[in-house]
Amino acid sequence: QVQLVESGGGLVQPGGSLRLSCAASGILFSAYDMGWYRQAPGKQRELVATITSAGSTTHADSVKGRFTISRDNAKNTVYLQMNSLKPEDTAVYYCNGRFRWRDYWGQGTQVTVSS
Repeated sequence: QVQLVESGGGLVQPGGSLRLSCAASGILFSAYDMGWYRQAPGKQRELVATITSAGSTTHADSVKGRFTISRDNAKNTVYLQMNSLKPEDTAVYYCNGRFRWRDYWGQGTQVTVSS
């Protein structure tokens, strides 16, 4: 059974930091391209960052210089380090894993940036 389990969300003040984790099981993690997406209330889900199986990364323009995606294949985990958080970063953050036609999603973790 494939599982992607996100953790690390919560309430943080503007300017603060959080690190999200996504632990994968049931897949050959090192072969998968991984990504973080987010969905704010009333908005479509959007791409935040991706990391390929080879370790190449992309980040959305809205988070460049503030967020960093990384992975640890030994721990079957992908991370999203989020710094200088803004209220507009408030959303449910989802982990995604893709390999060929396989496409898996986590249940999401809430991030709220508010004073």
